[in-house]
Amino acid sequence: MAMKTKLHPRNQHREGYDFVRLVAQSPELEAFIIRNPAGRFSIDFKDPQAVRMLNGALLKAYYGVGFWDIPANYLCPPIPGRADYIHHLADLLAGSNMGEIPCGHSIKALDIGTGASLVYPLIGQSEYGWDFTGVDTDAGALKSAQKICELNGLNITLRQQAECDNIFKGVIEPKDRFHITLCNPPFHASMEQASKGTQRKWSNLEKGSSKALNFGGQNAELWCPGGEIKFIARMIEQSAEFADQCLWFSSLLSKKDNLVPIERILKKAKVADFEVVEMAQGQKTSRFVAWTYVRKDRRSLFFG
Repeated sequence: MAMKTKLHPRNQHREGYDFVRLVAQSPELEAFIIRNPAGRFSIDFKDPQAVRMLNGALLKAYYGVGFWDIPANYLCPPIPGRADYIHHLADLLAGSNMGEIPCGHSIKALDIGTGASLVYPLIGQSEYGWDFTGVDTDAGALKSAQKICELNGLNITLRQQAECDNIFKGVIEPKDRFHITLCNPPFHASMEQASKGTQRKWSNLEKGSSKALNFGGQNAELWCPGGEIKFIARMIEQSAEFADQCLWFSSLLSKKDNLVPIERILKKAKVADFEVVEMAQGQKTSRFVAWTYVRKDRRSLFFG
């Protein structure tokens, strides 16, 4: 297996998919394994069931998640890329904690749009022991997430956002203090754009590309008016109300062209600091933006 050197150094998937290890712990995956044109073991990424089976095997083998499944048509996220986000967030927090990566249940993380897969809390809790709160507007997604928690004996708080226009209000309670918030926002600006994006993805897979794993997805997972730039702009605007309760806010930013306007919005918001962190998985490059209202000399107080 060729090492995926662009992944974070602590990412357990840097050497690709170890199908021998995966099948040893999840024998049901074997029925979906094929050989790709290069002669290596793989799966048919056009088959949603195969992708779900691979994700479940990865979560079991690397993160101790014995049961994992999602309902049909919900977003099935690529595990290596999601793990990269978590590891880079750990580095971000270390920068506010005298260079030491903070671990354990005293570290509070808020996952906006946790989805049916619950993937960020599963990875973050396994890798660093963080205490997660997952938020979603979709009752079906939360029901799936709750089932994953119950069948794995996990203590992850789940909250439903009742107002679609709100991001933090209504789910951050007065007593809450979070070290980090994270989000994978809806990328597309309309249902039409989302459909075209899905068609391009399938076309790439027909040509032999396997850059992405995320099939399916409910409307709220795939698109919102104005796309990711409007969503993140709203997130920045609303985050100011919770400036004293959250150390770092963050969100993935898929489209590089959106970076300049987002930076402009952050400067107008008068945040104390913001960072843009580049990530890469194979040929695909992504990034996340993080911002804080807490002065640098006071950030360590969140870890006291």
